[in-house]
Amino acid sequence: MRESYFPRSMPFLKRAFITALLNAVQRWDIAALPRVNQFVAISHHVAERIKRHYGLNAEVIYPPVNTDAFALSGSHEDFYLIVSAFAPYKKSRLAIDAFNRLGYRLAIIGSGQEERSLRRQAASNITFLGWQPDHVVRDYYARCRALIFPGEEDFGITPLEAMASGKPVIAFNRGGVTETVIGYRPQHKTYTGLFFNEHTLDSLCTAVEHERRLAFSAPDIRAHALKFDTAHFENALRTLFARWL
Repeated sequence: MRESYFPRSMPFLKRAFITALLNAVQRWDIAALPRVNQFVAISHHVAERIKRHYGLNAEVIYPPVNTDAFALSGSHEDFYLIVSAFAPYKKSRLAIDAFNRLGYRLAIIGSGQEERSLRRQAASNITFLGWQPDHVVRDYYARCRALIFPGEEDFGITPLEAMASGKPVIAFNRGGVTETVIGYRPQHKTYTGLFFNEHTLDSLCTAVEHERRLAFSAPDIRAHALKFDTAHFENALRTLFARWL
């Protein structure tokens, strides 16, 4: 994902330095490979990448999510939420374009390198809240209609925080989020969100409009999120260490 983190629009000298540095790190990484006893990946998405590049299998242990910090609110307000750093690979710009078109309310919590240009791009229905302390983030999770998660990430903590609050997730259909969100299908009794398949305005807008026609069960969504809580992580890690020892 080098191009996602360091786009070609980056200044030439900065990009040249980063390229040389990453090439050196890559050589060191490959040289160190024979000394690895066991890879542990945070998702099957990452495990597949390890297999593809290193030719080795990896155990999968999902990261811990402090689900106890979040709770059901019993209701929701008619606004969508993004909780994210403002980096190009997060695809916040796509979400802003989509909500400019749709006109629905969108609250954005976060900060980062793209903040100034994203604020200029946003229409009046989009509110930037900047960085917020944990209790404010929890309040917004509890009150939002759904979380928008437009980027591709190795795992993705914020979707599980939203689901621990009983809120559905509208996510790009790639990366670790495909392992944590149960996408809507008519035959599913339980679903915790829905996916859009392309990084395009039409694809995301269609998913948002689809969400507005669905009925989600907040208790079912939270029950699913609890499968990723801290206790499950600790048990998985203990089991792995016991097998090694």
